[in-house]
Amino acid sequence: MIEIRGLQTRFGPQIVHDDLDLAVRRGEVIGIVGGSGSGKSVLLRTIIGLNRPSQGSIRILGQSTDGLDAEGWRKLQSKWGVLFQNGALFSSLTVAENVQAPMREQVELSPALMHELAGLKIRLVGLPMDSATKFPSQLSGGMKKRAGLARALALDPEIVFLDEPTAGLDPIGAAEFDDLVKSLRQSLGFTVVMVTHDLDTLVAVCDRIAVLVDRKIRVGTLQELLRDEHPWIKSYFHGPRARAARIG
Repeated sequence: MIEIRGLQTRFGPQIVHDDLDLAVRRGEVIGIVGGSGSGKSVLLRTIIGLNRPSQGSIRILGQSTDGLDAEGWRKLQSKWGVLFQNGALFSSLTVAENVQAPMREQVELSPALMHELAGLKIRLVGLPMDSATKFPSQLSGGMKKRAGLARALALDPEIVFLDEPTAGLDPIGAAEFDDLVKSLRQSLGFTVVMVTHDLDTLVAVCDRIAVLVDRKIRVGTLQELLRDEHPWIKSYFHGPRARAARIG
């Protein structure tokens, strides 16, 4: 689904990723973790075209992103959905209008059909239908996440990108959101690329984990990474929080 080779991203003299390789398989949930400043969200934003890499190649759904014009990006972006941290909902639009925004941007549908589809996506993520007419300021943190996920699913994407989806949620809300992502992935069959720091999410949802260390990436199952001797990986997966999450 995604193939990254020799990726370098930098901001002025600061190199964030250097000669980074990553392959994402169809239908999997892959979690991206790393220490502060390791470039987790930078990597996600680079994959979806919000940052331009200094070197290397990115192929998504078999198509190279190098040299894509605006129309090429528009067509490719219609095949994925993104849940940004904190939802990133348009504050002046209702939940239903937020969900309809990708439809208005990417496809030509009648207002009646957009209304029907928005309602379907809102119900799909477990929100009550009366939330459709509410504005983001009227929603709880967990409801904002679900509304953002409904918008990410608006165009029936093949890939869903999630940036810290459980950040700011209490343990019960985070577990419920993990279950929702897992259930939707199983029923709809999309691929998930998830940036997270939540060890419980890694255990509950992810098939493989990609760890950003030393400007590169190491990928494996949880059990494989538990055997990795890199100091940061060892500390992360064998520390007190890992034990609390029943890792190992």
